[in-house]
Amino acid sequence: MRVKIPTIQGNHMGLNAMIILEDGSTYRGMGFGYPKTVGGEFVFNTGMVGYTEALTDPSYKGQILCMTYPLIGNYGVPSRTIMDGYGLPKYFESDRIQVSGLVVHEISNVANHRDCHETLDQWLYNEKIPGISGIDTRELTKKIRIKGVMKGALSVSKNQIITRNLIDTIEGTKYEGYNFMSQVSVEKTMEYGDPFLEPIVLIDTGTKNSIIRNILEMGYRVIRVPWDTPFNEIISHNPKGIIISNGPGDPKVCHSTIETVVKLFSSSLPILGICLGNQIIALAAGGDTYKLKFGHRGQNKGCTNVGTNQTFMTTQNHGYGVKSNTLGKTGFKTWYINSDDNTIEGIKHESKPIIAVQFHPEASPGPYDCIHIFESFKDLIENKGSKEKSIEIDKFKGGGKIFQRMKQ
Repeated sequence: MRVKIPTIQGNHMGLNAMIILEDGSTYRGMGFGYPKTVGGEFVFNTGMVGYTEALTDPSYKGQILCMTYPLIGNYGVPSRTIMDGYGLPKYFESDRIQVSGLVVHEISNVANHRDCHETLDQWLYNEKIPGISGIDTRELTKKIRIKGVMKGALSVSKNQIITRNLIDTIEGTKYEGYNFMSQVSVEKTMEYGDPFLEPIVLIDTGTKNSIIRNILEMGYRVIRVPWDTPFNEIISHNPKGIIISNGPGDPKVCHSTIETVVKLFSSSLPILGICLGNQIIALAAGGDTYKLKFGHRGQNKGCTNVGTNQTFMTTQNHGYGVKSNTLGKTGFKTWYINSDDNTIEGIKHESKPIIAVQFHPEASPGPYDCIHIFESFKDLIENKGSKEKSIEIDKFKGGGKIFQRMKQ
């Protein structure tokens, strides 16, 4: 049986486009997507594929994303009606595009894939997101690596672009110290999965759908609560464990979440922190966090387990990290470190059932090497302790029991 693979032509391309960074650097290119001017923090991602997942990751809120892979958009954008077995969108991490703007070297003017529903430029246009192509993204990436992330403005227009408007946009743009939680967290409690299963409470500081999916794969239902849900309300759900999700921005602005986690430490509940959740746990324990020079964003970031000395390929998306010299009196010790710069990529408590990782064990996009983090968390819930099954999982099971079920 032959399957017809659709080919769709782009419609929203060929516009005027310009970037200005706060250091005065200027880039001109071809605009695509929606014509508008936006400000944000310019960051880069080293992933080769997975732009639908990346663009819908709430951790990118307030940022303009530069993709380092030179050709983007050739396989188009799938339909949101394609769901997984749990009724979650299969290829999207949230209900909308989260980046403020997109920067690519070359945007494909056609899209071709069996699941293709629309082109990338059409998707951006529908969601009112501007994009720019035709610039030297390698040069832009090197600038960010050398000088660090910086604010800037991106303008796409059918008319001539006025430089002064971009400068004014930069001056009015806020990122560092800004609280994005009201824009990325749910407004009210939501539940997923079989209502007769035992619950895991997911504190939503900008969660990805893949985290929800992996909790369901563990055999629990999910109670997703807003980022500022108080301790007593969380405990009222009688959860088997707590997961603190990923999310955007500076963890120190999440005061309500930090206060809740401090109280959760006094309970016997197992806790897992992911990305921003890792930083929040460290702050709640008395540690400190700091802003990385240009962050870690991509699908090929090596992380080493300090106990087993095994390195995994991980998906990452964060601009802040935990200060290693502030963990001494917190009761936490380093669990994983970044293989490139030795920054902390995971912590675990010396006596309590609390673990956290800076990378994304749920991947999407990226490798499934670290799905076993969810299995270690399940072991804590079942009072088995973390078995450090990583070597066996990676060498023989290809991602562990959860990953094997996902492939079926």
